[in-house]
Amino acid sequence: MESFLGLKILAVGLLDVALGDPRWFPHPVRAMGFIIHRCEQLIFALCHSPLSKKAAGGVLALGLPYVCFVIVRECIGYMSSLNEALGILAWIVLGYTTLAARDLCNHAMCVYQAMTDGGLSEARVAVSQLVGRDTTHLSESEIVRATIESVSENSSDGIVAPLFYLALGGPPLAMAYKAVNTLDSMIGYRNVKYEDLGWASARLDDLVNWIPARLTAVTIAVAASWRLGSGRASWRMCWRDARKHPSPNSGWPEAAMAGALGVQLGGVSEYGGRSEERPRLGDPGSPLHASQIPIALQVISIASLCLMVLLLVVTW
Repeated sequence: MESFLGLKILAVGLLDVALGDPRWFPHPVRAMGFIIHRCEQLIFALCHSPLSKKAAGGVLALGLPYVCFVIVRECIGYMSSLNEALGILAWIVLGYTTLAARDLCNHAMCVYQAMTDGGLSEARVAVSQLVGRDTTHLSESEIVRATIESVSENSSDGIVAPLFYLALGGPPLAMAYKAVNTLDSMIGYRNVKYEDLGWASARLDDLVNWIPARLTAVTIAVAASWRLGSGRASWRMCWRDARKHPSPNSGWPEAAMAGALGVQLGGVSEYGGRSEERPRLGDPGSPLHASQIPIALQVISIASLCLMVLLLVVTW
């Protein structure tokens, strides 16, 4: 086991809590987004048949994470060769860039504050920063549902999965994971434009999130027991409803949160003017209202803390 691994992971988590994602910082994910966008333009210009787009998409899906892995590994290796302390610092800083806990909480709290202070129009603008669905005509309960669904799903992508891969392979593997996740968020759509180019990215993202999504559900259930006394209901909803979700992974944290809060998630959403109905997760208990957003964030925070403690014990 790598020396001081648990302490370095703890430092990564504390740094994310302290700093979040400052816009002035040259974040690797923004660089990934730029590269993906340029590759997308090039592929669409050069590849015209479905087979050629699928082949190019496969190369991109495997190539970008591999390049990110190598760059981060060599960067940490080079800094370590200069000085061991510099190597540890590079490990922590690069690892920190793979987490998004504070940013996720900040976005969700912006929605909550807009609903309590500014009204629905401001809340609709705020929630549009979190979700891909149309938000122009969302009601209060729909805004809350969208926020809780996004917080639940992104707690896996932005917190649990990076920590899991940091523990498994350090910042090189965590950064490779972020490349896969960014590819899926940009081109992994199952629509006419991206069904060929993004097929490999979408499937690879499903694969790398399989364990983290279920680990997220477990930690949410544990946190729900501690914060709300609803851990058993949270876990029961996972087993009953998680597999209803069209994604093999997203249903696990969402169903766990629905059980934890005693609410029902899913239902009709608008995407580009087109209605899409997702399966209902959880039982129709308490009506959705704004006060449940900070409670969901508290559950996620406790769940993240539980995972951090587990990683410290396992990697000690």
